[in-house]
Amino acid sequence: MGLLEDFDFLDDVRRMNKRQLYYQFLNFGMIVSSALMIWKGLMVLTGSESPIVVVLSGSMEPAFYRGDLLFLTNNREEPVRVGEIVVFKIEGREIPIVHRVLKVHEREEGMVKFLTKGDNNSVDDRGLYAPGQLWLEKKDIVGRAKGFLPYVGYATILMNDHPQFKYAILACLGIFVLIHRE
Repeated sequence: MGLLEDFDFLDDVRRMNKRQLYYQFLNFGMIVSSALMIWKGLMVLTGSESPIVVVLSGSMEPAFYRGDLLFLTNNREEPVRVGEIVVFKIEGREIPIVHRVLKVHEREEGMVKFLTKGDNNSVDDRGLYAPGQLWLEKKDIVGRAKGFLPYVGYATILMNDHPQFKYAILACLGIFVLIHRE
């Protein structure tokens, strides 16, 4: 027996006529485009470029643990307050950081700057900021934490830590969509 003969799903694909196969690919495309539209809709509703993020480290324990899924909003008109949990991006870094606002510095001309710190860290975040940067500004904020689901984000962490796991799941989902005829 050959390697391809061991996969029963290939028999289902072989039995499909061209119209059924095109229909399955169209279904797959609709699923992908629906997911993208939902994501873009969430971006518009929340005002955040990333309305959902996963906590990747233990720096915010005990408030949030590694793997918690955070729901963000980003109303730019609302002032940043001490004690608020924000997600921010540093210039030159791809991964956003989830930390609490420690200090807010307001100038007379309306400029607002703030300093952050992880609850589980012993020092503030100035060591994480870009070289020469001592404060964050509103432009650095991706969003503010408004809710969370504990440990739901571990799937994302697993897929990032083990890319072969991610590709196996994606392959299984793709095969399921292609061979499922309903």
